[in-house]
Amino acid sequence: MATTTASNPYKHNVFAAFQAVRKLMANGNDTEQVFRIMRALNGPSMPRNFNRLLSTPDGRRMVYQRIELAERLSDPAYVARFAPGTVGAAYRAFLEQTGYSADGLAKVSNLDQEPLIEDAYMWFGRRTRDIHDIWHVLTGYRADESLGEAALVAFSYAQTGGKGWAFIAIAASLKSLRVSGSLAFARAVLEGYRLGRRARWLLGEDYEKLLHEPIGAARARLGIAEPQRYLACNPDPLQEWTA
Repeated sequence: MATTTASNPYKHNVFAAFQAVRKLMANGNDTEQVFRIMRALNGPSMPRNFNRLLSTPDGRRMVYQRIELAERLSDPAYVARFAPGTVGAAYRAFLEQTGYSADGLAKVSNLDQEPLIEDAYMWFGRRTRDIHDIWHVLTGYRADESLGEAALVAFSYAQTGGKGWAFIAIAASLKSLRVSGSLAFARAVLEGYRLGRRARWLLGEDYEKLLHEPIGAARARLGIAEPQRYLACNPDPLQEWTA
């Protein structure tokens, strides 16, 4: 396999990914390792997804504007403005329940403390990072170090084609099988992948508009179905499912 280099950041570095996934499986709260895996394996998917975004009028507008979602989502006044029942209100509740923040995620992801680069590809990578927690809200998968996160990374692999997501999902499933001897975890993770395949392409959404949509209507429009196998393992989803 090719190794990631400074001249070509869009190749795989499998050795670095294996090192990071071992640390992540030993400590599910070590979020830094997630971004090391993403950096090692997701590179080839970025140009493909970026070009797909550019193929739509809304996508070209968003690339032209290059709004930094982390800045918007880290503004308490911005997050407070969403009406009850909307995706934005559910995201606000997510932040309150978890103690997470968009700027906190951005800091963890900046492994080498690099300055923000005004580059369209780099902006797209940051945007993909910044909508991860909104995907938690839309899918109902909890942001835990176990099944909720594993199911969402499988969903994310289906949506983005980034092999780093698949690597984490498979590793988490194998760890669960080794520890529990049950396939329930792996089946819920596989369900996440299938739901991601069936849903609309979420990277192409305008999140400033999406946050104002009623969450049930947004799920229906985007084709995000109820994760039944996940709910069988975890009957307390992040957000209630409505018809």
